[in-house]
Amino acid sequence: MKTGNFIDYVKLHVRSGNGGEGSSHLRREKFVDKGGPDGGDGGKGGDIILRGNKNLWTLYEFNFKRHIRAEHGGKGSKQRRRGADGENIIINVPLGTVIKDTDSNNIIGELTEHGEELIVAKGGKGGLGNWHFRSSTRQTPRYAQPGLPGIERDITLELKVLADVGLVGFPNAGKSTLLSVVSAAKPKIADYEFTTLKPNLGIVSHRDHQTFVMADIPGIIEGAAEGKGLGHRFLRHIERNSTLLFLIPCDTDDIKKEYDILLKELGRYNPELLDKERLIAISKSDLLDEELQQEIDEELQKDFTDIEYVFISSVGQKGIQELKDKLWEILHLSPSESSNK
Repeated sequence: MKTGNFIDYVKLHVRSGNGGEGSSHLRREKFVDKGGPDGGDGGKGGDIILRGNKNLWTLYEFNFKRHIRAEHGGKGSKQRRRGADGENIIINVPLGTVIKDTDSNNIIGELTEHGEELIVAKGGKGGLGNWHFRSSTRQTPRYAQPGLPGIERDITLELKVLADVGLVGFPNAGKSTLLSVVSAAKPKIADYEFTTLKPNLGIVSHRDHQTFVMADIPGIIEGAAEGKGLGHRFLRHIERNSTLLFLIPCDTDDIKKEYDILLKELGRYNPELLDKERLIAISKSDLLDEELQQEIDEELQKDFTDIEYVFISSVGQKGIQELKDKLWEILHLSPSESSNK
């Protein structure tokens, strides 16, 4: 998905450096008639290395550079001097980046920690110089090994946003508005579907200067699990969130039905998403008077016996602190408490 400066999917062609040739030099010095072999080894080719960087949030820079090559190793020389190693190429990527082999679609690795590194193309080994091949019967070998070639491959980078809480809902459910209220994030907001075409991250301030990260994921549509619309691009960002906040407007015809559809899409995309902690926020509840909210609440108590919900209004600042308290409580459940819920 690409919109503005946000890019979360890119294909790269990488090539590590070749190993340098070994030297077949024979020692020649004044007063030394028959100097033996003294050719040094070739240097190692440079690696292509990906490194996780917590200060990055997009793959935007790769929009302009899709071919990446590392330096070749230097040739060996006389006096058993080893050739210089080719310089490694280190590529910084956002945390949450999944690296795949483009041809096989197999996952090479994932980077989720700051400073974590992954070699995606190892440089070729340098060749041995002729010094290694001397023996009692072969005192002046005039050959050396060539360096091994580097690795050339196509890789795909897929970014899955890292956040504590992921907002899940249909388009225009009020996710962007909520994120703008509970954090300093400034997502694009408008009263039409698919305003959000890229994930937005916000730092939510809680009590006693504590914080957690919330992600506004672009709205899900029915059939997203089959890739309808931009389904797969949207859904993969939810995989990294430890808690899912389902946002459903109070004026929806059937709140339980909408929740079930959202849950079904998540399960069809990845059944493991159903194991995550969940909370429902009934948004736009400033539209309800006290009597109508009471009626809806009574219905929801029958429909949702195993999951908590809270009425909120981002515009009216209703229920926002209660929502943050519940999310904080869920995020800090012990494993035993979580399994018993």
